[in-house]
Amino acid sequence: MLERIYELSTHTDIIVFFGVNNANLYLLKNLFPQVRIVGRGHAIKVEGDEENVNLVMQHLKNMEKFCVENNTLSEESVIQIIKGEEPVETTKNSNLILHGLRGKSILARTPNQQRLVREFELNDLVFAIGPAGTGKTYTAIALAVKALKSKAIRKIILSRPAVEAGEKLGFLPGDMKEKIDPYLQPLYDALQDMITPLKLREYLENGTIQIAPLAFMRGRTLTDAVVILDEAQNTTRLQLKMFLTRMGLNTKMIVTGDITQIDLPTTQKSGLIDAMSVLKNVEGVSRVDFDKSDIVRHKLVQRIVEAYERSEKLRTKSE
Repeated sequence: MLERIYELSTHTDIIVFFGVNNANLYLLKNLFPQVRIVGRGHAIKVEGDEENVNLVMQHLKNMEKFCVENNTLSEESVIQIIKGEEPVETTKNSNLILHGLRGKSILARTPNQQRLVREFELNDLVFAIGPAGTGKTYTAIALAVKALKSKAIRKIILSRPAVEAGEKLGFLPGDMKEKIDPYLQPLYDALQDMITPLKLREYLENGTIQIAPLAFMRGRTLTDAVVILDEAQNTTRLQLKMFLTRMGLNTKMIVTGDITQIDLPTTQKSGLIDAMSVLKNVEGVSRVDFDKSDIVRHKLVQRIVEAYERSEKLRTKSE
């Protein structure tokens, strides 16, 4: 009698892997009645004769690979994996970044989103510039989650400048976390599309995913990570220089922003505009410009952007 332990990766969501009420595990037990299979946490104990134990271990490996890549694992998928067939949930699309919740395909849908994917692979620092709704931040976070799941990096760090627009932080209710969280909510929203709630909570608690205001980056060296700075148009020159110089070994950065929506005082120049000029010809730095043709929100958003562009041109002419 042979006994072996299969250890699931920490990046594997055990709720998804085992299925509702452990349905996937019970299915595997029924398909291999001569083998004793016991799951506890991230460890699965397999007992039986050598041939069947090795076979089950290989199936577990294939099941986990599919689960991590597709963020789903149904009983039908388990049967197809064991039969050696291609599971039906697998999406064959050259623009696929990763699978989100329930196997939802997260795609690079527009030419500039696809370019951001390519530039991220080729460069360690990428600026993604463009109007709201173009998917620049969403695509950046998808690339970070993909890198984490493939074990290319060990953590994701997401940041935003907490620029006050209309309300002073000191007058908002709650402690510092409660004051800051509204600025970071768009980042949480994207993550919640790609990672199951329990796994996301675990990542946030153990520091695998860190979401913090830009001010919290000072003094740190960020290694083995994908680091994303969102709304970078609202940074000062010194703030953005401080952020960019946090880059450590095996780290990639994506800086996103919309230079038409700067909330800084008129006396301050945007650090994003300054950095794009200063770093223009630096090797390893790339820039992707999004425009209204990349807008993937409600179709009305593109019309709104175009209307504001026309209004701005008329205002400039009148001045």
